Amino acid sequence: MKNSHDLPLLTIGQVSKRCGVKPSTLHFYEDKGLIKSWRNSGNQRRYKKDVLRRVSLIKAGQKVGVDLKSIRVALDTLPNSRTPNKADWEVMSSVWKSQLDEKIRYLEKLRNSLTGCIGCGCLSMSNCPIYNEDDFLGNNHSGPPLLDK
Repeated sequence: MKNSHDLPLLTIGQVSKRCGVKPSTLHFYEDKGLIKSWRNSGNQRRYKKDVLRRVSLIKAGQKVGVDLKSIRVALDTLPNSRTPNKADWEVMSSVWKSQLDEKIRYLEKLRNSLTGCIGCGCLSMSNCPIYNEDDFLGNNHSGPPLLDK
């Protein structure tokens, strides 16, 4: 069996093309600690082939609405920064499913409030249930209204 150091390494262009992301996206993922590269003697980035699966997982997570922080937390649970396998994906996706269910409930609540707001039309910064439910901002902050989750 080959040692991981003996396996051929991929260039950033190869990873970019195979994963369908720009090289700048790979740089960003690397800066966020989501993937790793090594430098060759010419100081060019090289990636192990398993980075293809990690980038695919990142893209899949993002596509369903999982933020990069949650993806990073999930990847950090893998021993020795290894590539996620099917069992890992099942654990990650169940955690993300719960997070997505919570977001869906919030968006449904927001959608249902919006319908009533269209009829009202007041857009009151102090009373609007969308902008400032229970006058949260008036009691704790000053400044413009925010949507609170």
